[in-house]
This record gives sequence, C-alpha cells and structure tokens, in this order.
Amino acid sequence: MAPVITPVKTDLDIPASTSVVVIGGGIVGLTAALNLAERGIPVVVLEKGRIAGEQSSRNLGWIRKTGRSLSDLPLSVESDRLWAGMAERVGADVGYRQAGIMYVARTEAEMEKHATWIGSAGGQSLDSRLLSPGMIDALVPGGTGGWIGGIYTPSDGRAEPTLASSAIAAAAIVKGAVIVENCAVRTLVTAAGRVSGVMTERGEIACEQVLLAGGLWSRRFLGNHGVVLPTLPLVASVFRTGVMEGPTDIAVGAADFSFRKRHDGGYTITQRGALFAPLMLDHLLIGHRYLPVLKAEWKNVRLSFGRDFLRDLSMARHWSGTARSPLEQLRTMDPAVNHGLNAEAMQNLCKAWPVFNGAAVRQSWAGMIDVTPDSLPVISPVAKLPGLTLASGFSGHGFGTAPAAGQLAVDLLTGSAPIVDPTPYRLERL
Repeated sequence: MAPVITPVKTDLDIPASTSVVVIGGGIVGLTAALNLAERGIPVVVLEKGRIAGEQSSRNLGWIRKTGRSLSDLPLSVESDRLWAGMAERVGADVGYRQAGIMYVARTEAEMEKHATWIGSAGGQSLDSRLLSPGMIDALVPGGTGGWIGGIYTPSDGRAEPTLASSAIAAAAIVKGAVIVENCAVRTLVTAAGRVSGVMTERGEIACEQVLLAGGLWSRRFLGNHGVVLPTLPLVASVFRTGVMEGPTDIAVGAADFSFRKRHDGGYTITQRGALFAPLMLDHLLIGHRYLPVLKAEWKNVRLSFGRDFLRDLSMARHWSGTARSPLEQLRTMDPAVNHGLNAEAMQNLCKAWPVFNGAAVRQSWAGMIDVTPDSLPVISPVAKLPGLTLASGFSGHGFGTAPAAGQLAVDLLTGSAPIVDPTPYRLERL
C-alpha cells in the first residue's frame, strides 16, 4: 500500500495557454513550478495521476551530501541549503530535520572508500568525518554490529516525502501556479521548428517552454518523439515501524540495511544493499550500458521475469496526440513489495541494533526508480526539440536534490545564471 500524502486542492480545468508547462507532478517538477511562480512566470503542472503519487512520496527522505559523486556534490550542497529554509519558504512543515547521516563499515575496503571520498571532497568545506567504533557507539548506542568504523556528516538531514511535495505544491498554487491532476500530456506540439505547446488528453495548451520532469516515464515520452534517454527501472522496497524508542535521530546506512527516524515517531527501513529489477524490454535494449555500474555498485540486484515484462511489452512506444497514451493506461506505477528484501533488512538491522527486535511493522510499500548509466540525472535542454528542458533520471537521489534540481531546470529554461554548473547533467553526455 502506497504512503498517504497530505492532500492538495488542485485545479480541475486546463487553461488554453501559459508560459511554461511542467510535465510531471513529482517533487522536481513541483519545485520547478514553485521557482517559476516565485519569478512571476505563469506555469501549469500537468500530472497524469496524483501529485507525488510515485517515487516522490515513496523514497527514504534522506537529504545527504555524504558519498555523493564529486560532480554531483555542488547540487547536493545547494539543495541542503534550500531544504533548511523550505518550511519558511512554503509556510508549512516539510519534516526537515538536520539530524545527520552516518554510514557504518564492516570492512577495510568500505573504510578506504569513505576515506578516499573525504579526501576528494575536501574542497567543499564539508563537516564530514571518519568515525572509530567508539564514536559510533557514542552516537548510536546499543549496537552489536562490530563495526570497524564509519563516516558521519552532521549537517546532512531528512525530510518527509508524504509532507514535502504537498507543501511545495500548495505554496506554488498560492503564488500563481496551476496544477492539474489526472491529466496526461500525450505529445508535444511544435511550430516553426520548436515546441509551441502540449497536447493533453483534455486538449491542447499553448506555451513557450516545456519542462519534462516525468521520472521513469520520461524515457517512453521522449522515445515517442525520437529522443533517446537511457534510463532503466529499479524497484526499492521499504517499510515503516510504529512509534518506538530508537537508538538515534541520525539516519544510518550499512551495507545491507538503513534506517531513519520519522516525524511520526517510527522508523523508515530498507535493505540498502539490494534492489529488485523486474525485467522489461528496456533491460534487453540498453542493459549492456549498465555493466560497469553493476560490477562496481549494484552487485546485489535481484531479477525477475514475468508479468511486468508482458505488461510493459503491451504498452505502446509510439502514439499520436489523438490516441490514448500509455500514460493514461497506467496512471500510477505501484510496484509490488518484495517482502523478502524487507525481511532481510529487518533481520540485518536487529542483529546490529537489537532494540529493533521490538519494532512493529506498520506499512510496507515499493517505489520504482529511474536510473541512468552513470547514476547522475539529466537536467538539460533537449537540442533536438528546442523549447524542451529535461529533468529526469535522478537514480534514487531526486528527493534530496530536488530544491536545487528544480531551480537549475528553471535557470536553464529561462536563461538565468545557473545555481550550479549544469555540465555534469547534459543529455549529450549519455
């Protein structure tokens, strides 16, 4: 069962025209809409299902700089700053807490990786530091994991996925944005060699610019327009506990579990070391591009072949603006929970911190992540379709980096000075 998000009163009707159309009502599209509205630029967000109905409400809620690739670190630093001011900005609690993030290590190889990262990231003036076993015990008491050390960044934090997107959407509406749910964009409309509007299931909206923030759907949408975006779907299974006295407010990750305190007093837990991949046609078409990252990072991806493949195969890859699109056929991607992975996570966690033996599991869910071959998102103009900007492929990092990612997308489509160097996120790199 999917997490329940705070409801937002959205618009029922689409306007005939606007300046910018945002395709996708996830957290990146919503932060972009908030940025546009704050700049006085008319914007319409079109969501095929419900806002934040997919991964934006199903993620872990971590806001981290720790372990980010060096090219992605500036975006994370800026997002961290923007998250800290988000509650004041939107006039509502988004669950942000600067409680820190810690990774614990069982092996010398893990510690070497953390030490190398700290050495490489030194120019960012971060407060990250390596930990001894005694330091871990002091910060997260009651452990029996036998850690040899770890890494800790006190300025990292967390926010609540079920609160944040709704609060951002509501603030954008107050500032002039129009958000319409259950309205799929079927195709782009072009004139004189550039994007001039979108064709929705309810009719056409004329506009000057389009931002595609469609998450895992962006690849199929772009493919219909002859643009290749290499992303593959992976599924993360998650569960939450009831209220409990846990060992810490710090979010903690190990090789085979992670946990973080929730605003409701429980904990969100996952099997950090394993993801689930229901095989689909795209895995066969572009899966070879992911072999390096599979060998280096995703050594524990569980595969399955079955009805997901058949469902994906039955969905069109090319359609017209007058035809019912796959985006209407499946409005919300709601993957099945892998209860085996969740059981592994709880077993591994209880061995490391026995206090969790008394935890009661209250809810489980799964979310589908769109992953690029280098695990970096695409935040970039699309050269083949002038007037279209893309913000997708966040590879499981979209929630934490959303404030800066949404702003960067808006900077690019408006020609403003970018909040960070956009070079690492260019579509052409892929």
